[in-house]
Amino acid sequence: MDRESQRLAQNTMAFVLAGGRGSRLHELTDIRAKPAMYFGGKTRIIDFALSNAVNSGIRRIGVATQYKAHSLIRHLQRGWSFFRAERNESLDILPASQQLNNENWYKGTADAVTQNIDIIRGYGPKYIIILAGDHIYKQDYSLMLRHHVDSGADVTVGCIEVPRQEATAFGVMKVDESDRILDFVEKPADPPAMPGHPDQALASMGIYVFEAEYLYDLLRKDAANPDSRNDFGGDIIPAIVRDGKAVAHPFSRSCVRSGLEEEAYWRDVGTVDAFWQANVDLTDFKPELDLYDNTWPIWTYSELTPPAKFIHNEEGRKGHAVSSMVSGGCIISGSKLDRCLLFTGVRTRSFAELEGVVAMPYVEIGRNARIKNAVIDRGVKIPEGLVVGEDAKADAARFRRTDNGICLITQPMIDKLDG
Repeated sequence: MDRESQRLAQNTMAFVLAGGRGSRLHELTDIRAKPAMYFGGKTRIIDFALSNAVNSGIRRIGVATQYKAHSLIRHLQRGWSFFRAERNESLDILPASQQLNNENWYKGTADAVTQNIDIIRGYGPKYIIILAGDHIYKQDYSLMLRHHVDSGADVTVGCIEVPRQEATAFGVMKVDESDRILDFVEKPADPPAMPGHPDQALASMGIYVFEAEYLYDLLRKDAANPDSRNDFGGDIIPAIVRDGKAVAHPFSRSCVRSGLEEEAYWRDVGTVDAFWQANVDLTDFKPELDLYDNTWPIWTYSELTPPAKFIHNEEGRKGHAVSSMVSGGCIISGSKLDRCLLFTGVRTRSFAELEGVVAMPYVEIGRNARIKNAVIDRGVKIPEGLVVGEDAKADAARFRRTDNGICLITQPMIDKLDG
């Protein structure tokens, strides 16, 4: 990082929007917000945005929480308490709080910042970067800050390059040759193409850079508008595109890649299928996301656990794993794992066979169970002999089964089997 980028990062506050439920994850977010979802064996989804900020040199961070926030707040308190005020570092957890009008929920993404302007002002940042707390990616925000300042933009919008035919599910930017945003279209049937790349479109990542005083003024005006939805994507950004200067920042210019990552990696793991796929993909010989890159660490809360253990070496009863990731505290007792990802403290009993299984912390797999292509929620106890993934009709009757054949298993679903 050059000195100018470092200076910009030091004068920036990151504001992470982490209040969303993630309803397409169904029962997985019944007790936790989407940013608090487990990912990759030991991290949470929010750790990626927070780690990007820290690794980019941004050490003043606010996290706005709302839906089912306890799990998220507990994780932040345990894993992100290393900031030191005497070094101008801070991490503030900002739940929606009761206002004078007795409304206590954030009305939109912009309102989440508006309600906390006084707290943000107290730190005196020159720039503010708004981040979504529910995506998986590695990005150097200091490069985006530099682009914002050099371009003279009122707002710089982080954008991911996607195939045009897939862009219909996003907010899409129409830009000119200098990256200036000419139009912002929400979920267009015919997405505008990138200049010089007719098959690609620029979709919003929900990342925005503003000069702080400019943003405060915008938010005050937005809050006073009774017709506004108080949302960045729906109100703030389109207004700047119309009346000011909005610039797109393609993700490829600031994504962080190790020598093993061939393409820019960004995932919204907002469905059961996408969540399962992104986790299982990490077990590949050469995964698209490199979690072993020590030059860009993903910080998190690490429980103190003993090493994983594999026991029994008898014919038909060998504790072993192939193309799998097994976290600390796991005991693989006479079981067979193939392309599985096990979080902390998972226990598998003798003769169990797991294939394509993503098991959350402290799952227990009973003897002779056979589980294929499943996501198992935290603390679930799989009974002895249970078979999942071999009979689609039976799976759909007992569990949540996606059209792609991935089963989501929770403890209440297991309890009903005994009822």
